[in-house]
Amino acid sequence: MSSIAAHPPGEGDAGSSAGSAAEGGGYNPSMYELLKTIDDPAQLRALDRKELPRLADELRAYVLESVARTGGHLSSNLGTIELTIALHYVFDTPEDRIVWDVGHQTYPHKILTGRRESMARLRMLDGISGFPRRSESKYDTFGTAHSSTSISAALGMAVAAKAKGEKRHAIAVIGDGAMSAGMAFEAMNNAGAMDARLLVVLNDNEMSISPPVGALTNYLARLLSGRIYASARRASEHLLKRVPGVWALARRAEEHVKGMVTPSTLFEEFGFNYIGPIDGHDLDALIPTLQNIRKLEGPQFLHVVTRKGQGYKLAEDDPIAYHGPGTFDPAEGLKKTSGGKPTYSQIFGDWLCDMAAMEPRLMAITPAMREGSGMVKYSEQFPERYFDVGIAEQHAVTFAAGLAAEGLRPVVAIYSTFLQRGYDQLIHDVAIQRLPVLFALDRGGVVGGDGATHNGAFDYAFLRTVPNMVVMAPSDENECRQMLYTGLQLDGPASVRYPRGSGPGVAITKDMKAVPVGKAEVRRTGKRIALLAFGAMLKPALAAGEALDATVVNMRFVKPLDIDLLRSVAAAHDLLVTVEEHQVMGGAGSAVAEALSFSEKKILILGLPDRFIDHGDQAKLLASVGLDAAGIESSIRKALSE
Repeated sequence: MSSIAAHPPGEGDAGSSAGSAAEGGGYNPSMYELLKTIDDPAQLRALDRKELPRLADELRAYVLESVARTGGHLSSNLGTIELTIALHYVFDTPEDRIVWDVGHQTYPHKILTGRRESMARLRMLDGISGFPRRSESKYDTFGTAHSSTSISAALGMAVAAKAKGEKRHAIAVIGDGAMSAGMAFEAMNNAGAMDARLLVVLNDNEMSISPPVGALTNYLARLLSGRIYASARRASEHLLKRVPGVWALARRAEEHVKGMVTPSTLFEEFGFNYIGPIDGHDLDALIPTLQNIRKLEGPQFLHVVTRKGQGYKLAEDDPIAYHGPGTFDPAEGLKKTSGGKPTYSQIFGDWLCDMAAMEPRLMAITPAMREGSGMVKYSEQFPERYFDVGIAEQHAVTFAAGLAAEGLRPVVAIYSTFLQRGYDQLIHDVAIQRLPVLFALDRGGVVGGDGATHNGAFDYAFLRTVPNMVVMAPSDENECRQMLYTGLQLDGPASVRYPRGSGPGVAITKDMKAVPVGKAEVRRTGKRIALLAFGAMLKPALAAGEALDATVVNMRFVKPLDIDLLRSVAAAHDLLVTVEEHQVMGGAGSAVAEALSFSEKKILILGLPDRFIDHGDQAKLLASVGLDAAGIESSIRKALSE
């Protein structure tokens, strides 16, 4: 097995310094000689097939070096090196469309499609995205970042090509995790009934490459993807269907034989021709199989087995730790850090363990976000009360509703951006029935490198409009813990929304005490101006309040609002300013304006603008939209001068 030790390339230099690749191959791509000749897939397709393993070594080393320098997704990208090369080598991209599910495995694709040097500013402000983006490249045929959309999108493209009389292929590359979502199966059910040039590539990186996935299985995949086999199968089907009972018997026999070496039955029942599984790191297996598939008509399903972190031993051994690392030295790997402020995700995880020890009815649910949501310790301490339902947000919410209907106390740990996918269930299955489900909303507000697809910019708006919901916005670590406790005590649905990363550093009280629902608190008394801060915006609001000698209120609740305090503050000040890390339209400031609609008081609403906020450093992004202390102060002074 190859391994890599690397040194980051200089910004703007495609390969100014390289490390060694390939313990076993003996090739050291010291200057990326082959890779730096590839600026588009046409140049890749001009290579001799014998050169592709060398290109794979260089590409793997370059991905490692780039991510080590900028941070980003690593394990998934190291696992798709050969698959990416094979797809671009066999198919006529961008005429043939490739849709990458989620898209966090597309760094090799970006490098091979003209963005090699742009990797130096991956996920940075004004740099390239960590996900496919249509505006970034013609090779990014469909923007992704949330899972399980690829088959639907690729099917739409395949049907569009057929409707326009264009002969091209549409390829969806989807991981085994994303295949757990209902949307993927909805798309497959639809695709199987259509005669479209659709190829679904299942990138299975959870299985080990077991004995059946070797020379024999690779040979069978090439055989089953060949036109001779496909033509013979169609001819025999036509003939045997004329004889009652014989076709059904033959079909069962074929499934039995194929089923001995392939898990084909499920996908063929959807109407796909199943091929595989094959080794996704074996170019000599991938390329001829894809070349055969390209000649076939109708929906095809290719099952490839890959390994996360392939070629970098540290990532192979711990693909989760290297899923989305920050910057690191590839020679030394990630270093465990101690001390520092805990993240909100860690605070939630600690609360969950403490609360579960006190409350036997507590059940915790996550849609495949155990590590990101801080639930590892809980899953180990309370495995019988921990449920990872896979990438299935709709199911997660209704599953929680079922638990609540039977008297249990479910907590759904979910990112703000992913709760959008379970919104109907939140309304229909939870809120209408007033079931006590607590939503722990992580990644509220601007998230940084993942950008617009992952920003939690809409949850205040879509939650506060739902009857029976309590919407909480903690301003610091301790308040987050107390609000989680509060939400679990309520007899109806509630949400606690907190940002990515760490808080202001407030000491955490282990004792838990319920926060009075719908009650705000005045944190600073001043003159003329009153700042009404929601959630994490309290810290910059206090700083701006000091500079302006303004009153500052920690609102704490988006719903219900503290109407009595609002009216009191409005009566005593000339200008009210709401501050939130959320879209201005429909957010907490809008709620305040609605509540004070009887008043003629001037209200300045500060929040995220009516556009999607791109990727970049969180602090810089907030400053760019005026949500740091200086920006808040400047906006208020401008409003006072008008």
